Amino acid sequence: MSLEAKIVDVHAREILDSRGTPTVEVTVTAETVTTGKKVSAHESVPSGASTGRFEAIELRDGEPRYFGLGVQKVVDHVNTKIREALLGQNVLNQAKLDRIMVELDGTDNKGNLGANAILGVSLACAKAAAKVLDMPLYRYLGGVGAHLMPIPMMNVINGGAHAKNTLDFQEFMIMPVGAETFHDGLRMGAEVYHFLKHLLKEEGRTIAVGDEGGFAPDFRDAREVFSYLEKAVKKAGYEVGKDIVFAMDAAASELYNPEKKCYEFTGEAQARKEEEQDEACESICRTADEMITLYEELVEEFPIISIEDGLHEEDWEGWQKLTKRLGGRIQLVGDDLFVTNQKRIKCGIDLCVGNAVLIKVNQIGTLSEAMEAIEMAKCAGYHAVISHRSGETEDAFIADLAVAVNAGQIKTGAPCRGERTAKYNQLLRIEEELGELSRYAGTGKKSGRTA
Repeated sequence: MSLEAKIVDVHAREILDSRGTPTVEVTVTAETVTTGKKVSAHESVPSGASTGRFEAIELRDGEPRYFGLGVQKVVDHVNTKIREALLGQNVLNQAKLDRIMVELDGTDNKGNLGANAILGVSLACAKAAAKVLDMPLYRYLGGVGAHLMPIPMMNVINGGAHAKNTLDFQEFMIMPVGAETFHDGLRMGAEVYHFLKHLLKEEGRTIAVGDEGGFAPDFRDAREVFSYLEKAVKKAGYEVGKDIVFAMDAAASELYNPEKKCYEFTGEAQARKEEEQDEACESICRTADEMITLYEELVEEFPIISIEDGLHEEDWEGWQKLTKRLGGRIQLVGDDLFVTNQKRIKCGIDLCVGNAVLIKVNQIGTLSEAMEAIEMAKCAGYHAVISHRSGETEDAFIADLAVAVNAGQIKTGAPCRGERTAKYNQLLRIEEELGELSRYAGTGKKSGRTA
């Protein structure tokens, strides 16, 4: 007889995320039929600042409290409609639970109940199920094959929608690929992060941090940022391109001006205007072809192995060109392009667009759909990168998910701020628990440290 644990309660509440903005936390309680043992688990829902047009709908109250960003309506949906639909269901049947909620919502984008309502319940159900079976969450989600510790993609310089500075591109990341273990990789990244802080401080630049824990000084352009990252890596005693490599999130949809049909770099124009006293430099606009050329130049100059959202989310033709010219050399990640949505991922696969998918569970709204998206990407030979959001909580679900699906890469910010380090610390626990079974996704060919 198969084990059954019935859902006996579903309860949501309004809490705050890392930006002080309301979000939803859901507690699911299940009772094992044979023993009467009850377990409870809670999970909270993150929120993005830079969001794709095709993401599932995050409902907000739109009332004066919290500047319209409250989620009391979403809480009510969980505590009434969703609770009623799930009471008595087996918490161990994740796919069925997610399907019930999707059908209850009845829209393609989860606009009735809200993706933030559905996701909170979906993730809390998975956590409760793992507790029922007395299993680690990563093992419950991934089975016996879950063993690959991801390379952290640490966002150490913030720009774009994540920081109020002159930097147009959104994220500049370091990846400790040369480490032999995750805990060594985390240490290497943290050391580079602190040397970067010292460099910025020495030169009188701001060391205030953005939404994801990265520093947010004014920089002229991407070249200046990568030059600083190279200096920090060397000062930390590591070899650029071997121990530490670079990645970036251009978030190009945020830069695209549909009226001008180009990508507008207002921060770069402002920096040039101030530095060169060039009053005529009001804006810098680049076409898709010019953007691709810029990326090619950056890849030639610096050890960049991954570029995310290099072009606009609807520029499929431009993405094809980008993939043709750079897809054989580096990882090209679709975030706003794919939004963890199987239909859009399939379209990208058919058009030979990109070679990696960023996975954000709140973009699609259920755990089942996110895992199906990961499977689709992997079957097509695409990488899957598990990602946080800029508005995070202290829950570390994505750390377990990254190991469960053997993704090999995780984006969860700088080694700074509690909502970011919560994920890194959970990965340390998982690696310790796996012991000799764990394997780090890096090259394991770290050079001798010189500092």
